[in-house]
Amino acid sequence: MDTDGTHETRPPGTGQIPRPAGPPPGLPPKPAHAPAAGPSLGEWLRVPRASDGPGVWSYGHVPRAAEEPEETPTRQLVSGALIALLAGLLLWSLLWNGYLGGFWLWPLYMFTPDSWAGTLPSVVAAYIWYAVVAGALAVGFGRLGRWPELARRILTRPLRAAHASAPVRPEAGGPQDPARWPQLRAAGLGEAADRLEGEAGAGRMNDVDYTRIRRAWDSVRVDPSRLRAFAEAVRDKGAGACVHPSGARDLPVRAARHDLLARQVRLGTVEDGPRNPYARRGTSLALDPAVLGTSLLAVGPSGSGKTRRLVRPVVESLALQALAGQAAVVAVGAAGTPLGPDAAYDVVVRVGDPESVYDLDLYGGATDPDEAATLLAEAFVGDVPGIEVRRAATALAQLLGPFKAAYGRFPAVPELRELLDPLPDAFGALRGELAGAGAHAMLRELDARERQLRIPGDPGPALADRVALLDRPAFAAFFDTTGQNRPFSLRTLEHPIRVRVDLPERAHADASRMLARLLLTQFNAAAAARTDRSLFAFLAFDDASHTLTPQTVRGVQRLRSANAGVLLTLRTLDDVSEELRTPLLGSVGCRMAFSGVTTWDGKRFAEAWGTEWVEARDVTHRTVFADQPLTRLIHAFRKLVTGKAVTTDAVTVRQVERERWSASDLAHAVPPGHAVLSLTSVEGERAAPLLVRLGGTD
Repeated sequence: MDTDGTHETRPPGTGQIPRPAGPPPGLPPKPAHAPAAGPSLGEWLRVPRASDGPGVWSYGHVPRAAEEPEETPTRQLVSGALIALLAGLLLWSLLWNGYLGGFWLWPLYMFTPDSWAGTLPSVVAAYIWYAVVAGALAVGFGRLGRWPELARRILTRPLRAAHASAPVRPEAGGPQDPARWPQLRAAGLGEAADRLEGEAGAGRMNDVDYTRIRRAWDSVRVDPSRLRAFAEAVRDKGAGACVHPSGARDLPVRAARHDLLARQVRLGTVEDGPRNPYARRGTSLALDPAVLGTSLLAVGPSGSGKTRRLVRPVVESLALQALAGQAAVVAVGAAGTPLGPDAAYDVVVRVGDPESVYDLDLYGGATDPDEAATLLAEAFVGDVPGIEVRRAATALAQLLGPFKAAYGRFPAVPELRELLDPLPDAFGALRGELAGAGAHAMLRELDARERQLRIPGDPGPALADRVALLDRPAFAAFFDTTGQNRPFSLRTLEHPIRVRVDLPERAHADASRMLARLLLTQFNAAAAARTDRSLFAFLAFDDASHTLTPQTVRGVQRLRSANAGVLLTLRTLDDVSEELRTPLLGSVGCRMAFSGVTTWDGKRFAEAWGTEWVEARDVTHRTVFADQPLTRLIHAFRKLVTGKAVTTDAVTVRQVERERWSASDLAHAVPPGHAVLSLTSVEGERAAPLLVRLGGTD
């Protein structure tokens, strides 16, 4: 719903004078009900939603014209009309008082008999002629002063604007009122519809409940066998029917403005300026799965608002959609990143924290050794120059396969490190287990791995060095493969789950980056391998520095067809290897440059956004040289008064190709709290780069 959510507690301000201990001051009485922060559920449902492009906040949106109409300013019309009126009155006064002679009365004398002189018909004919002449003057000077256009501007435009700004909405209590659940009534479920309508009228239903039950009804339409269970759930639980497995029906706090009916979160307002297309000026900008499905790359320095104004609102929106059974979201950030309270998530993985309830599955839920080896190799050495990921995956597979055949599981981090170093005792024990089990094929794999140890360029030492980053005392209780912990695996993306992964960025920066690469690799594989893609899967990185590899960049591009997407934020594009910067900008459909980016980063964005044809006006001032003495005198007097020579302006209009946003403009012309954002939907609709004032709760 388009409410601003609840209020968070602000941290205590600095520089406050400490007060002596004493009894707490008297507290005001507790209010009987929460303050109204927005419209009711019924009013929210009845607001029309319209969209004329990707990224438009559709809640109550009124589409504008594609191009700004070329019209004369009202002030100029008023001045022209007044001048024409005064000129017409002056001419009429000159005619009436005879200063211009009596020629304008000749038609009157020609068409009236002489016998009418001094009679009443003569007087009537004279005044009729006066009215004709006055009317002709009014028509002539009215057209000259553009009186009809001024009248239309003043009288009819407010009426048209009022008519256009009043969108058609369903009548409250009418047959098409969405709060009365007409789709259920049409299917013969009048009792269930009455129950839900009563829940909404009594204030016991929120926007999450409505969206969740409506999605459940959509699944019933696909599979009619669920109709009876759906009707019984609604009859027994009302607004709490078909609830999320966690039992939650809302988030504990909302930091942005959401419209779950359109699956949108509002980020800010498009600036009303010439840099933006006329149709988008002044409109609200929002993100939804239709554009997030093409993935989003955001670049901006520290403090530019990437976390507070982009990452958290997007994660919060998808968490609400997960409660409604529409999405699965995984948020990854450093420990302490403000991505919402723990109660807003189903799973919180604090890597390196002994009090963490959940563990992280190092192998991403894979059961095939070759698949698990591919995921680990991409995460471990995908960013190491000179090492082929394919060879590293082969080396890992030659160890994972025999180990699983011998012990029925994949090795833990210490065991994997011993095999990669390699330690003779570890190889001997594994060989003995395989010989006892008669796994001769796996013994050949192990022999092949031992032969490669003596080959130059073997990836084993590099893999061992990377595994050593995880073989630390802080991670001793993590990455368990014996089933003693509660590991989280990205294979659960087929369920509407909300996950937050906190990485120990401060104490273990290299390990955190490697785990971030592992999560991205596993997400790409898990999202593409889903059999049920009805849920929108999303992975959000608060800081994707040194996370991307060539294979993960290609995987991000393939997420569009898997109903999934990622959000990558960077402080600068220098945090990505140079050969990946251009492919990265090409693999994502949405690009966002925050205020304060460097000209080097701006150059990359300018190249990605391309050019456009614009109309350029060149004005040339030329001095006028007079030949006549009187004209020279007038020009000399004008120059004496104004201090400028008399000139004429020559205007040349031509079409030129220019960058939509240049590197210099991105670096210096974007105000603080703003960003330049381009959007592309999964269907291929595009929105040109827009200058947006960020702030979703304005």
